[in-house]
Amino acid sequence: MFLMNNRMTERTAKAMKETHNQPILERLSDGIVKVKASSEADIIIFISRELQETSFDIEAVSQLVNVSSLPGVVSPVIGMPDIHWGYGFPIGGVAGFDVDKGGVISPGGVGFDVNCGVRLLRTNLLFEEVKGHVGDLLASIFSSVPTGLGREANVAVSRKDFFSLLAQGAQWVVGQGKGEKADLLCCEEGGCMFDADADVISKRAIERGRSQVGSLGAGNHFLELQEVEDVFDEKAARTMGLFKGQLVVMIHTGSRGFGHQVCSDFVKEMLSAMDRYRISVADKQLACAPFYSKEGQRYWKAMCCAANFAWANRQMLTHLVREAFERVFNECWRSLGIGLVYDVAHNIAKIERHKVGGSYRTLCVHRKGATRAFAPHTADLPEVYAEIGQPVLVPGNMGSRSYVLSGTRMAMEVSLGSCCHGAGRTLSRREALRQLDYASVVSHLQGHGVNVMSHSRRTVVEEAPSAYKDISQVVDTVVRTGIGKLVASMRPVGVIKG
Repeated sequence: MFLMNNRMTERTAKAMKETHNQPILERLSDGIVKVKASSEADIIIFISRELQETSFDIEAVSQLVNVSSLPGVVSPVIGMPDIHWGYGFPIGGVAGFDVDKGGVISPGGVGFDVNCGVRLLRTNLLFEEVKGHVGDLLASIFSSVPTGLGREANVAVSRKDFFSLLAQGAQWVVGQGKGEKADLLCCEEGGCMFDADADVISKRAIERGRSQVGSLGAGNHFLELQEVEDVFDEKAARTMGLFKGQLVVMIHTGSRGFGHQVCSDFVKEMLSAMDRYRISVADKQLACAPFYSKEGQRYWKAMCCAANFAWANRQMLTHLVREAFERVFNECWRSLGIGLVYDVAHNIAKIERHKVGGSYRTLCVHRKGATRAFAPHTADLPEVYAEIGQPVLVPGNMGSRSYVLSGTRMAMEVSLGSCCHGAGRTLSRREALRQLDYASVVSHLQGHGVNVMSHSRRTVVEEAPSAYKDISQVVDTVVRTGIGKLVASMRPVGVIKG
């Protein structure tokens, strides 16, 4: 039985019509339900009884059903506990497609903000000893990090350098003296996908992206000062350089207007190509092409460029944060211990080997609003994390905890090595603006010891904690089902919003 929340609109009715019947759920365990549908692949959703009863999104389930009929899809198609409606694919959706059997790649399965992701910076500072400087730190960062919709960066990048950045990602930024090699070792893909080819990028995308390197953006993007509140796995936390009471910095942003334009360009290109490959989709937002087709390869190369842009962007922001700390404490960032714990992608497609039906197959794994959660001793993990598994960063929503988890063997077996990426919305931005006001949101946050800075009052209201699911329930679900292992939690003490 579905519980329809306040986002039940004409879009819901359209989704139900496209899938003919309301999907039926079968609960397999306390944290997993199966969606019964006549499709090419099984569909499972990691969701607790509590979340199902309070914040379940019927539209997102209908979208999973549509995804489960795309060419080359493998079982299972997966929904995370933070699942909610998105463009084509739901946010919080994971799907793998066998590239050797006509499996597709879909821009909607990656999203408009390609490689929207999170990085966590540690310091050697105790929050209690420096809490009097939080206001100064926020102000210093806020003055040097451009925030807000469409805001251009303060960092000048020539056209020639921009093409190098698209090819090399975070590696290019570090090569400019804005970081160190250790940053790259603790970044998914080392901060660069080498199939990037700027020749497939439109002039409009270049124009939108070149002026935004080193900017935060708007929406749910943020830069947050946090205190490590609890440590649940001492060994893993020690490996990550985390300890209770520590001041850390979380950065959440992506590929800005560049990634948005890449997605827009290739949705159009694939819509015109699907007839050629005899592909029919339930929703045009699922426009796709076989991975090894001309269009599939063009999008793959463009997506790699956008992913590299995002890693370069977060690396540039890391440099600006380090400079801000130096100004406030009058000390070198290295002596302040500002190192990278890890950087993860939330919206991306990857070519990976996974065991499906008893044999290993090469899949194009789409993670949209989901985080890779590879187990210990899995290929592609940096050596420092080989023993504990990949760090999984799960950000909160200004007023709630954020979490660090680690990848597990169970995730490799049941969720294509994937985990949740955040809390997930329960109120649309429009509904949040209707129900809430700026003064009450800021008062609530200040009452919980959280300072907020933003160029836009509207964004603060849209991203209010009450517009999201209870992140503790989301994280509890993935821990209970074994696809993530708790390492530490952090509470926000200062937030910069777009």
